Amino acid sequence: MHIPDYYGGSIVNLMASLQQGLGGQPHAYPQHRLLPAEKVSKYRQVFLWVIDGLGLNHLCAEPDAVHLNRHLLGGMTSVYPPTTASAITTYLTGDAPQQHALTGWHIYFRELGACIAVLPGTPRYGGVSLKQAGINVRSLLGTTPFTERFPGPSAALSPAYITDSDFNQCHLGASHLLSHRNLTELRDNAVQLLRKGGHRYLLAYWPELDTIGHSEGIWSEAARHHLLELDRCFGEIVEQSQDTNTLIIVCADHGQIDTEASDRLSLDDHPQLTEYLSLPLCGESRSAYCYLRPGTENAFDDYVKSQLSSEMSIYPSSELIERGWFGLAEPHPELHHRIGDRLLLMKSHYTLNDWLPQERRHELIGVHGGLSEDELLVPLIVVAN
Repeated sequence: MHIPDYYGGSIVNLMASLQQGLGGQPHAYPQHRLLPAEKVSKYRQVFLWVIDGLGLNHLCAEPDAVHLNRHLLGGMTSVYPPTTASAITTYLTGDAPQQHALTGWHIYFRELGACIAVLPGTPRYGGVSLKQAGINVRSLLGTTPFTERFPGPSAALSPAYITDSDFNQCHLGASHLLSHRNLTELRDNAVQLLRKGGHRYLLAYWPELDTIGHSEGIWSEAARHHLLELDRCFGEIVEQSQDTNTLIIVCADHGQIDTEASDRLSLDDHPQLTEYLSLPLCGESRSAYCYLRPGTENAFDDYVKSQLSSEMSIYPSSELIERGWFGLAEPHPELHHRIGDRLLLMKSHYTLNDWLPQERRHELIGVHGGLSEDELLVPLIVVAN
């Protein structure tokens, strides 16, 4: 098991290098040791492309992804948990989960008295979005867009289906927004902006590899085919943006592992555990935060250790902050409340789900959120154009 390297080898440190290299104030976290701010500052513009689900080990195992591998500077860690809700927020704000306190797909917001799927902004039980309910999402999250941390214009290249989402909108800042429906549109939008040269910083996001991994497996032929499509697109962007004085960076929010049916555990098979819980499991199926009924802590711990020790490890949630899993320095005031009383961290390829009555019991093949190398390590790909 590894934990994120917040001292110079994580995506937070990459954002620290970008912040200062783009002319902002020094970041609270150290710069990335492979890409210091001094190098970033030499270029007129920076293009950061985040490919959801592109793990370092997955990329290195595919020699036909020639363009991405040719420019691979090295590996780095994601954040904890290595999942989109936590890591994309780091890219959008520059903060570690220790500071932004978005700790997984499902988060208990005590301010609302509800478990929220934070990216779509909907309660876990369904219903209208936070914005539709009259909640100011930016005020609720309390985050500052990364693009407000340095001078100069910026642009965001976003998938069309999330362009107008509450989460996306509250992290845009003053960025010029372009949407894309496919890789061709992403490539064309990126090249057009880079050749025009009117933006200091451009951020692009592509989610499809992660989506394919969830449904068919990250080591599936479908995921391999899409990785090679991404590789070709990257090569075309590099070729068509030559001599633009651009630093092109490609990285990811997390990797994935594949599961078998026998790896997928459910609280349906452990009804005693549900008797100890005051809320449904939060977080991720690989990292589950447990909110316990007062007085049941010892019984809960004993059950997990005696019945499920081969499948998962159990930690008091407060220890995760003390051990630096979420980041460094002073934590967000709500962080303690968003990780419950216990963490169940899955071993091997196991997952743990706790289904609400109305939820469709989807069985994901590719998963993430745990602390295996395949989930935690992501590539740092750099091209100086």
